[in-house]
Amino acid sequence: MMSNSIILFLLTFGAGYLVFLIPKVNNSFFKLALVFAGAYLFSVTVIHILPEIFSQGESVAHISLYVLAGFFIQVILEYFSEGVEHGHLHNIQGHHHHGQNKWLGLLIALSIHAFLEGTLLAHPDTIHSHDSTNSVFFGILMHKMPAAFALMSVLICHLKTKWKTVLILIIFSLASPAGLGLSHILHDAEIFSDRVFLILFAIVSGNFLHISTTIFFESSPDHSFNFKKLFISLLGALIAVLAEFSF
Repeated sequence: MMSNSIILFLLTFGAGYLVFLIPKVNNSFFKLALVFAGAYLFSVTVIHILPEIFSQGESVAHISLYVLAGFFIQVILEYFSEGVEHGHLHNIQGHHHHGQNKWLGLLIALSIHAFLEGTLLAHPDTIHSHDSTNSVFFGILMHKMPAAFALMSVLICHLKTKWKTVLILIIFSLASPAGLGLSHILHDAEIFSDRVFLILFAIVSGNFLHISTTIFFESSPDHSFNFKKLFISLLGALIAVLAEFSF
């Protein structure tokens, strides 16, 4: 648990801090990276998370409601997060007009989402049929890193003080490790039952389905064929399959 928490924090923080080092990112490359992460996340949700939550003996219809709820919870969160979860970048040198305190809603929405993601990594022996959740962990990492970069690109437009943006990045980077750690504590204290975890996992899977499908849609808004995006999508799906069944 500790090693996963440290890796989550360091890579998320590092990806966000890159905004100060690379103020102008290649938009085409960034979109392809998002497509890869989206394909991986969608594939892991379909081949790992959903089969396991539906194999726990609960009513399929009952669990499906929580998956659906997670999908629409993410829709609501994105009204406040400005689509940062799926990589909406702001040009740092551009001119944007934002509400003075809009960054607060952005941080809260993203932190709630990141916290829920962290619960997905807690106690794999209670829900997950495999001994490891490596494929899910890699998927969360690949999702959080571009999200952190996009978050910082937005915050720099909201806040002109570097130490404030870095402080907010630290808070966001701690959200998933906090979800992971608190879930362990609550489970050990028998406050969170296996059924509570099952519900949380179903909600997060709905979150992931919304984010990953939105990435696909936004990468080709005119539905034009793009071989690079198709290849990257298939590559992301293939690596998710290999990570799931090889480790």
